[in-house]
Amino acid sequence: MRRFLLALLLLACGSAFGQAAEIAATVVDEHGRPVEDAVVVAVPSDGSVRVPAHLREASVDQVDQEFTPKVTAIVVGTPVRFPNHDNIRHQVYSFSPAKRFELPLYAGVPAAAIVFDKPGVVVLGCNIHDWMIGYIYVSESPYFAKTGSDGKALLGELPLRAYRVRVWHPQLATGEETTRKTVDVERAGPVSVQWTIALKRETKIRRVPAADGRGGGY
Repeated sequence: MRRFLLALLLLACGSAFGQAAEIAATVVDEHGRPVEDAVVVAVPSDGSVRVPAHLREASVDQVDQEFTPKVTAIVVGTPVRFPNHDNIRHQVYSFSPAKRFELPLYAGVPAAAIVFDKPGVVVLGCNIHDWMIGYIYVSESPYFAKTGSDGKALLGELPLRAYRVRVWHPQLATGEETTRKTVDVERAGPVSVQWTIALKRETKIRRVPAADGRGGGY
């Protein structure tokens, strides 16, 4: 009987330690419209951030002379490849402080991935096609997610504790820190949090038309 009770106690403790919570985030603009491609990041308030030792490689593609996806969210230390699936060559670069790099004019897939080893926002460009703009958000925390077309994102597998949660978007009109909220996740299950953010108007460089009516290339 004593062994049986001990087994039940160990099982209960194991279940408690294994519990995880979720933050169900919703991001809308000032008109109540859902905001796509917003990155929601949760950082433990006690600073106990543990980045996984082995990180899965990410990919930012180039299709129809655009970066796909336009916004990519990764955790610091993640290697990223930049395959080119266009039938023209691209020259991908970034001058952002979080990661400065340049891939010489190429087609196909570069031999080596780029490791993003500092947190921050990395703006991608192409030296040949000025209208190509992409973003890589490098999070210091492994707890993040990107909103879909419905403005919703789900941050899962969160240990039970308090978090400082913030939102970033390429057109965010204010500083990222102004969006910060403290979310206390005390029990397993989803906790709903909503943000209303102001967005700047997107400025896009007009694509140069080619003979076939598409953007020009090399």
